[in-house]
Amino acid sequence: QVQLVESGGGLVQPGGSLSLSCVASGNIFRIIAMYWYRQAPGKQRELVASITSGGNSNYEDSVKGRFTISRDNPLNTVYLQMNSLKPEDTAVYYCNVRGYYSSSGPSFFDSWGQGTQVIVSS
Repeated sequence: QVQLVESGGGLVQPGGSLSLSCVASGNIFRIIAMYWYRQAPGKQRELVASITSGGNSNYEDSVKGRFTISRDNPLNTVYLQMNSLKPEDTAVYYCNVRGYYSSSGPSFFDSWGQGTQVIVSS
């Protein structure tokens, strides 16, 4: 199957920046889209940003203009650059990748990373 490994979380002051990365590995045939979600304590998981294989991206309204999602297709990696961070951005951030892996034929996968904690606090 396909495994995801995230990195880059941590503690940052309000107004600061962090960059997250997520590497997908396994017998990947083709990645369709890559996503970043987040889940704050006591809240439901929400979609933060998404990017297709063609590079089209979308953002949740509260992060528009502050977060940038990007991907490196040959490396099967997705990034999330987070600028002008606010305390309300504090959450566990998860990457999610959907596509096809090689088995006896292409088989769909929908994999999740383990999550990385982002804390925005002074």
